[in-house]
Amino acid sequence: MISLQFGYAGMNIITKVSLNHGMSHYVLVVYRHAFATLSIAPFALILERKVRPKMTFWVFVQIFMLALLGPVIDQNFYYAGLKYTSPTFSCAMSNMLPAMTFVLAVIFRMEKLHMKKIRCQAKVVGTVVTVAGAMLMTLYKGPILEMIWTKYLHVHQPNSDTSAVPSDQDWFKGSIFLIIATLAWASLFVLQAKTIKMYDAPLSLTTLICFVGTLQAIVVTFVMEHKTSVWRIGWDMNLLAAAYAGIVSSSIAYYVQGLVIQIRGPVFASAFCPLMMIIVAIMGSFILAENIYLGSVVGSVLIVIGLYSVLWGKHKENKEKKEREVMELPVALKSIEGNGKIIEVVEIDEVEFEKASANNRMVSSLDQTVIAVALQMQDKANETTQKN
Repeated sequence: MISLQFGYAGMNIITKVSLNHGMSHYVLVVYRHAFATLSIAPFALILERKVRPKMTFWVFVQIFMLALLGPVIDQNFYYAGLKYTSPTFSCAMSNMLPAMTFVLAVIFRMEKLHMKKIRCQAKVVGTVVTVAGAMLMTLYKGPILEMIWTKYLHVHQPNSDTSAVPSDQDWFKGSIFLIIATLAWASLFVLQAKTIKMYDAPLSLTTLICFVGTLQAIVVTFVMEHKTSVWRIGWDMNLLAAAYAGIVSSSIAYYVQGLVIQIRGPVFASAFCPLMMIIVAIMGSFILAENIYLGSVVGSVLIVIGLYSVLWGKHKENKEKKEREVMELPVALKSIEGNGKIIEVVEIDEVEFEKASANNRMVSSLDQTVIAVALQMQDKANETTQKN
C-alpha cells in the first residue's frame, strides 16, 4: 500500500505538469481510460471467462451510470480542480471520500445510525470535522509557509513563472470542482456495492466501466473541445501522463488495492490515503516549486483527523460484526427431515468453527457435570428415604 501511494502521488505530479503545458483534461480522461481498458481487458477475458455472469439490461444501465460517475464526472472535475489548485491541495480534498461515502450510505439506507454507540458517534463527528476542514481549505488560503528546501529552490530560481500561481478566484473554483469530483466518486462506491452483487466479476466490471467511460468521455470531449488539434499526442509528457494514469493508477492500483482489501479489509486500505498527501507535498515542493499555504495545512490536518475518526468507527463496526458471527452456531441447517436427520450443512470458516466447537464442548462438559451432580444428590436422597 505504501508503494501504491507513491504511484498515486506520481500520477498527480505528472498530470499537473501535463495540464500546465496545455493538455486538455477532457482529452486526458479519454486517453487515460483507453489505456486502462487495454491493460485490464486481457486479464478479465482470461481469468473470468468461466465465471462472468450474463449481461442484463439493468446491469448495463448501472454500468453506464458507473462510467458516467467515475471516468466522466469524477475524473474531469478532479483534473479541472487540479489545474486550478495544486497536487497537494487536490490530494487533501480526496481524503473526504470515506466521510462522503458514509453520508451517502446513510441516505440510501445502506448503513444504519445507532447514535447511542460510540462507533457511530465517531463516524458522525469525523464526517463533520472532515467537512469543516474542506470548507476551511476552500474559503481560507492564508500566508505561504516556507520550507527549508523551498527557500533554497526559490533562491536559485529567481525568474520562476509566477503566472502558474493560481488566483484566489481560481482556487475557490478548483475547490468546488474537487468537492464535486469526490462526491461523484463516493456515489460510484455506493452504486458499485450494489452492482457487484448482480455482476460478480470485478475485472470484467472494471473493464466495462473503463470502456463505456471512454466512449462517454469521447462524446463529452467533442462537445467541449472544438479544435481537432487537442487530440494530437506525441512522445511527450502528455502521452506519459495518459499512459501512467491509465496503467498505474487504474489497472495496477485496482489489482493491488483489491488484494489488500480482500486480505486486510477496506479500512486498512483507506488508512494509507493521507500518506499520498504527504508524498505529493514533498514532491510538489521539489519538482513544481509548489507553494504550501497555512489554510491548506490546517484544513488538511482537520480532514485527516476526521478521516481516521470515520475509519476507527468503521473498524469497530466490522469488529463487532465478526464477534457476532463467531458467537453464532458453528453450522447452519438448510433443511431437516421430520425425524431430525440433517440433509445439508452449510460450511463455515474453519477458524470460526474451531472457536465455536470449543465453546460448545465447554458448554456440553458443564451440562454433563451438572447432570452428574444432580443424579448423585438424587441417589443419596433415595438411599436416605429407604433407610427411614
